[in-house]
Amino acid sequence: MAAKFFPARVKSRQARGLETRAAILAAAGSVFAESGFAGARTESIAAAAGVNKALLFYYFKDLHGLYAAVLENQSRDFHQEALALLTTSGSPRSILLRYVDLNFDRISKKRRFAPLHHQFFTTSHPAVSRLVRKYAVPRNLALKQLLERGIREGEFREVDIRHTAISISALTVFYFSVAPVLKHFGHTHAYSDADLKCRKQQVLDFIRYGLFRRPAAPIPTD
Repeated sequence: MAAKFFPARVKSRQARGLETRAAILAAAGSVFAESGFAGARTESIAAAAGVNKALLFYYFKDLHGLYAAVLENQSRDFHQEALALLTTSGSPRSILLRYVDLNFDRISKKRRFAPLHHQFFTTSHPAVSRLVRKYAVPRNLALKQLLERGIREGEFREVDIRHTAISISALTVFYFSVAPVLKHFGHTHAYSDADLKCRKQQVLDFIRYGLFRRPAAPIPTD
């Protein structure tokens, strides 16, 4: 009789395990974003997740493994959606603006992603190169190919592809990376609805008038 209920118990343990892992990742994301990798403490992460510190090492082996898991967890869903968008057919102008819009909303809705993103590209953590190859490199390649297609089809000006791809990313990421100090420049709150709406529109307009051959022309809806 006991064997009959064994699969249900296994499933329950698996579900609890997934919930615990998700709680640790969420807590670690907040702690890493606030304190950085060097300043993060396992005690703080465990307390925020509501678990015993030993569970951190059970699921992630060490703090380095947990940091890498947080970065990958933050990158995975956006990467898949962004890559699908960048490689779809249609007007390069429309695709590029939709990609920037997607990236902007992703960061603004997950506020702790911005400092994690910045740390991701500046740390010497050994997992960085693996995650860059897995996520950033293919996405950057797709963006550059979109820019090349836009130039070839006459929608974009002749530009340096490599630096233009960097600039497009920087237009969005920098604003959120420096959000904590923007109040010194007259922003009451970088994440207010009004400032986010204005910033997104300014970024999209900057790209249109800096890159598009006909910036005022209607954008195809595909």
